[in-house]
Amino acid sequence: MATSDAEKPEPIVIKKYANRRLYNTQSSSYITLEDLSRMTRDGVDFQVLDAKTGKDITHQILTQIIMEEESHGEQMLPISFLRQLISMYGNSMQQLMPHYLEATMDNFRANQRKLQETWQASMGPDALAKLAETNMAMFKAATAAFTPKASEPAHKPAASGDDLDALKQQMAAMQKKLDELSK
Repeated sequence: MATSDAEKPEPIVIKKYANRRLYNTQSSSYITLEDLSRMTRDGVDFQVLDAKTGKDITHQILTQIIMEEESHGEQMLPISFLRQLISMYGNSMQQLMPHYLEATMDNFRANQRKLQETWQASMGPDALAKLAETNMAMFKAATAAFTPKASEPAHKPAASGDDLDALKQQMAAMQKKLDELSK
């Protein structure tokens, strides 16, 4: 069930001072762009206001965070996308782009969430542990197949027809076990 606008908590007010310092009015502390980036990733809603004029400058600060992220880490925005985005400024489609990009990102996040839920439901919370156990069991079975038992001499004479049939049966049984373990 979606929450209505009346149920949403008020955004945290961040004030930006002339000395470029950011002040979190909720925690009564100075913060950095990195803190705002972390808050954004955590889904914390905030609004940045110019301390002197009271003007909402959230858009500029978020854009600045993107520029910082792009210059320090692995770049997420391809050059071709940036060029296309810039070319939209002044274009008749400029008014539609914010809504289109927002809807596209919402759809992407919803699909990402569904994929994660499906993965967790199908694999379970300890999927990697199960996979590791299966791999170890297969490795042990393969090792046992090629390791001579203590009661058997290391070098046997050449296999006769009966010995060859017995080996084929053993190999078939091992293959069956491996197939069962991999399920």
